[in-house]
Amino acid sequence: MLNKTFDPAQTEQHLYTLWESQRAFSARPESGKKPFTIMIPPPNVTGTLHMGHALTMTLQDTLVRWKRMQGFDTLWQPGTDHAGIATQMVVERTLAAEGKTRQALGRDAFVERVWQWKEESGGGITRQLRRLGASLDWPRERFTMDEGLSRAVREVFVSLYRDGLIYRDRRLVNWDPVFRSAISDLEVESKDVAGNLWYIRYPVDGAADLSITVATTRPETMLGDTAVAVHPDDERYAGLIGKFVRLPLTGRLIPIVADTYSDPEKGTGAVKITPAHDFNDFEVGRRHNLPMLSVLDDQACVMLDEISDELCAQDGLSDPAFVQSLSGLSREAARKAIVAQLEETGWLEKIEPHRHQVPHAERGGAVIEPRLTTQWYCDAGKLAPAAMEAVTSGRTNFVPKQWENTFFAWMRDIQPWCISRQLWWGHRIPAWYGPDGHVFVAHDEDDALAQAAQHYGQATPLDRDEDVLDTWFSSALWPFSTLGWPDKTAELDRYYPTDVLVTGFDIIFFWVARMMMMGQHFMGDVPFRHVFIHGLVRDEHGQKMSKSKGNGIDPLELIEDYGADAMRFTICALTGIGRDVKLGRKRVEDYRAFITKLWNAARFCEMNGVAPQPDFDPTTVQSALGRWILAEVAATTAEATKALENYRFDEYALTCYRFVWNKFCDWFLEFAKPVFTSDDAAQAAEIRAVAAHVLGTILRLLQPVIPFVTDTLWQEFGFGAEGSLINAPWPDPVAPENAQDACDECEQIIRIITAIRTVRSEMNIPPSRTAPVLLRDASPLTQARIERWSESVARMARVSEIASLAGDVPRGAVQIIVDETTLILPLEGLVDLDAEKNRLQKELAKASDEVEKTEKKLGNENFVSRAKPEIVQEMRDRLESQRGECERLKAALSRLL
Repeated sequence: MLNKTFDPAQTEQHLYTLWESQRAFSARPESGKKPFTIMIPPPNVTGTLHMGHALTMTLQDTLVRWKRMQGFDTLWQPGTDHAGIATQMVVERTLAAEGKTRQALGRDAFVERVWQWKEESGGGITRQLRRLGASLDWPRERFTMDEGLSRAVREVFVSLYRDGLIYRDRRLVNWDPVFRSAISDLEVESKDVAGNLWYIRYPVDGAADLSITVATTRPETMLGDTAVAVHPDDERYAGLIGKFVRLPLTGRLIPIVADTYSDPEKGTGAVKITPAHDFNDFEVGRRHNLPMLSVLDDQACVMLDEISDELCAQDGLSDPAFVQSLSGLSREAARKAIVAQLEETGWLEKIEPHRHQVPHAERGGAVIEPRLTTQWYCDAGKLAPAAMEAVTSGRTNFVPKQWENTFFAWMRDIQPWCISRQLWWGHRIPAWYGPDGHVFVAHDEDDALAQAAQHYGQATPLDRDEDVLDTWFSSALWPFSTLGWPDKTAELDRYYPTDVLVTGFDIIFFWVARMMMMGQHFMGDVPFRHVFIHGLVRDEHGQKMSKSKGNGIDPLELIEDYGADAMRFTICALTGIGRDVKLGRKRVEDYRAFITKLWNAARFCEMNGVAPQPDFDPTTVQSALGRWILAEVAATTAEATKALENYRFDEYALTCYRFVWNKFCDWFLEFAKPVFTSDDAAQAAEIRAVAAHVLGTILRLLQPVIPFVTDTLWQEFGFGAEGSLINAPWPDPVAPENAQDACDECEQIIRIITAIRTVRSEMNIPPSRTAPVLLRDASPLTQARIERWSESVARMARVSEIASLAGDVPRGAVQIIVDETTLILPLEGLVDLDAEKNRLQKELAKASDEVEKTEKKLGNENFVSRAKPEIVQEMRDRLESQRGECERLKAALSRLL
């Protein structure tokens, strides 16, 4: 006998361990079945499960479990990413707590220490994914620095280098001055910061008392200015284009150039150009062939090496001693000193408060410095066209389709990809340098030395490049490196290309596009046929979850409090096409009630002798009730299947929800109660068999999203052994033939009961009081149906008797039209009709007042334009609800008037 309640804590770990021991999640290439493959977006080895992971993994697991039941040979490839900067940060913090540094430890010892940390503490997230119920093929788990994957990385680097698609260049990068490394755009977070605009006068050379004023948020970089830019159509400066100004503090002559980058509407319309310390300025510098002078070092401190020639100038404008005093100062200290000096010398015109976006390192929080360095680059511009063609031709499809526009926009404007990082943890770049700086790219050191011997004519010692590769470089190879490439393995042949990638929109460019470029180039085919892009997980008010706001939710806490099934079902139910997921604890609690409802329904069935009938044939069912519910479950199966095929996770979950709660529990089981206890043994046996069949179908339909409770019920009812539901066949939508009459009959009875219940609720009739119902204009068919279902109508609608109307409608009766029949409920003696009218009128007045207030607020353009979009949407939803309440009250009143 089932317990009174389902206890996830006692079930989940046991069932998951059983599935793993049975290798229930494993791909079976020898099976001959059609393969279905999903690659996990490899979480950082340092990571812990957050709601973003829970969303992505739940959706992937739902697809994989569904396809497994459909008879596919499923491979859900697990693994973790070495996460260069994140992992190095964790280990450096551990060392700091011990009073050590990586520099003191040395590179080899430090890397060994990271591997030690990885073995002891890394991979916690894989244990947490098990808590979620993720059915990954764990024996195939890979790590982006496994030897096999490292070999693939080296092969790709060498191949692209030899094809001229990897090269070294001196360009501007995002520089973390704490880690002293270039970082990717994805690791940069722009923050709105309160700062200033400093207006500085630059004197025009050869024109006494004439100067041009620039506005800047970064006066500390002015030592590296190499031009002032104005818009070519700005009449204020038309006569100055081509002339020179002298840079205050150094006296350097720099040109005034015409460039559309300068916005006449911002600041003074003139901007200082510092190509070595600003991405936009860098492009202006390239267009005008300007010098690129770095004045901040790798720790964002002032360095004067590249402007040292200016420090001896004596032209009355420069101040060599002051400039020299800036050497070694942090950018913040240099800013204060420069502003003070400009003010003292009269070149500072004014200061205005100014809020602006400042880039910060996502990890560590340092302010990012655009820095000119020599790095390794991948020529993404030459790899992009093949990836774009794959989408254009339909070989890879985005869902929703509008994300293709984002993909194309990024790809058409793609920049060289900086792939080197100044870290110690990661794939070390396979490049060695000779004494004259000549580079040798090779698979290993022996290969590099052989190249050097041939190049120099003798054996020559080499120094290996100190840098490692961007983590996204190895991640870009994930769909084929995990399957054994560069070897031509059976797995690679069978499981590549993969079927679908499930991921968030924030990494379309950083990961999705790069996987497509690498897959096309090295495999000659796309890495996946479909890309399902889901939204972000937000709190219940639509706010982005963050630690600073304190609105984040720990999925492990939700699992602890409500069970993995409840959280998984909530995620599916809320994941619609093209919208974010608004998730709160209340939502999970509400959907846990669905798990409870299913459990209670199963207990009711068990207590009434419902058990699987191996020889049950749905086509032989005779009763209207049985044929109706079988037709309903067939329709539900078809709808759920179609929803999953279209990645409509919300429709899948809600289709199952509505059938289980509304059709199976609220109506079928209620209608079945008297049948289970009737003297008609044949009819009772038939309904028990139908109930078992439908319950078994429900469990199969829901297994992909709520695997723990469904498997528990599956084995408790004897549908199969414990842990076997995961491999049960997905149900076919087979409805009884000619079931329409049965469906029409049951649906009509449901409409009649619902209408009577609605009136009783509106009129505040106590549940303990029964009321008669009179029929007018009922057809013989309707009368016959009501007679057959009289017991259910009486019990479920609290009806004392049902009879045809004889004579006039009684005084104080409420009339409801259902189909062709008018249902008449005499209320005299049951309720105070005048009091009910007054109550309804007051409620209607109050509801109308609320509608008016909400309409007025939404009609205020000021509110709509300034309020957050989620607040405006909340108000619109509230208005819709309020209007519905008004209509309900009006309908109730109309029945009494």
